[in-house]
Amino acid sequence: MGKISEAIQTKKTNMQQEPKQERPIDKLKAILATQSVQEQFKNALQENANIFIASIVDIFVNDKTLQACEPQAVVIETLKAATLKLPINKQLGFAYILPYKHQNQYIPQFQLGYKGYLQLALRTGIYKYINADVVYEGELVSYNKITGELVIDAAAKKSENVIGYFAYMETINGFRKSIHMTKEQVIEHAKKYSKSYNSQYSAWQTDFDMMAIKTCLRLIISKYGLLSIEIANAVAEDLKDVEIKENEQIEQEIEKKKNYEIMEE
Repeated sequence: MGKISEAIQTKKTNMQQEPKQERPIDKLKAILATQSVQEQFKNALQENANIFIASIVDIFVNDKTLQACEPQAVVIETLKAATLKLPINKQLGFAYILPYKHQNQYIPQFQLGYKGYLQLALRTGIYKYINADVVYEGELVSYNKITGELVIDAAAKKSENVIGYFAYMETINGFRKSIHMTKEQVIEHAKKYSKSYNSQYSAWQTDFDMMAIKTCLRLIISKYGLLSIEIANAVAEDLKDVEIKENEQIEQEIEKKKNYEIMEE
């Protein structure tokens, strides 16, 4: 009996000496509780900082794949959304923190939703109208590739089958532009430029229509829109998901517009 008691006592002692592995959620909360991190969120969001921080915990707890990412990296990506004053709640569609698998490890990445693009554009005060949506079978009347004129008749809708996507903008000084892409064109574009298209975790696989609408918005804003510093920075962050070729094309468009940027106080 004495030997058994001694063995049990030794096992208890060893268990006590073994360091308890910290859970990912505990690491995240510890990082969010540090003064420096708290100050960064407060500088970006003022009185809304605590609500935003709570939303970070919420999306982390409810996403097992995101928990596989380094918590510090997750916080860094959420700060990008905070500086743009965009919520990261998935249901709202303004911005997302998405985990991507790279070389056997998960990397978190900030991505704008199409509603985020709309919100940033509207904040500039230079757009009278800006919109993007799906095109159902029967709705497309005509699209003039030269003038960019797009005619859609919602009353002519024949089914729920989505055949394409569009984006339209009109500035307060009267400049108008629209673009249209068929579903096949969007798929071709995504396969060519998006690093994450074939990933099972990609938004292209989980919410294709949302990503297609966002693609149209990004193209029309970056190529034809007037860019604020805020939008230019947001586009640059969002472009981390696309291949270098498209990234360079859009960055060149942004560079051309630097003389027309709207400086925000």
